[in-house]
Amino acid sequence: MDFTLSSATTAHIFDLAKTAHYFEGNVDSKKKNVASTGDKSLVYHDAGRSNMASYNYSSVPAVQELTTIFQDLSAAVEFGRRLDYEYRYQKLALDEELKRMEDTTTLQEVGPDLPAAVPVLQKIADDSSVIVTVRARAQRLLQHAGETAK
Repeated sequence: MDFTLSSATTAHIFDLAKTAHYFEGNVDSKKKNVASTGDKSLVYHDAGRSNMASYNYSSVPAVQELTTIFQDLSAAVEFGRRLDYEYRYQKLALDEELKRMEDTTTLQEVGPDLPAAVPVLQKIADDSSVIVTVRARAQRLLQHAGETAK
């Protein structure tokens, strides 16, 4: 899925990668009493280096922040995918999905970087065949994304 991140988010991601030494070496904490939250990988590649780090949990603050950013972006992309499906095939399910989207803290974190959700939210808000309350909810989410971007 193609999407564009804000320039501020992109710059922040690259700053964090630099702080984490471009994932050179081991970033996994290797602590014994840490719950398994799933294997994660970060990759950095440019003309001068190519590094990959896999980890369950990292005590490196930059890696922790990158993990949160990418997980939040993933959640936003997934919201967009579900909204797009429901908009096409189940318009009556849109209200419940939009409520869930409003309630999630991920929305508060991602703000302007709702990469896959913003286009479908705009379609929903502009479509007069969608019930008014759903259109209003989509419009509020779009406004929130716009306010967070400022």
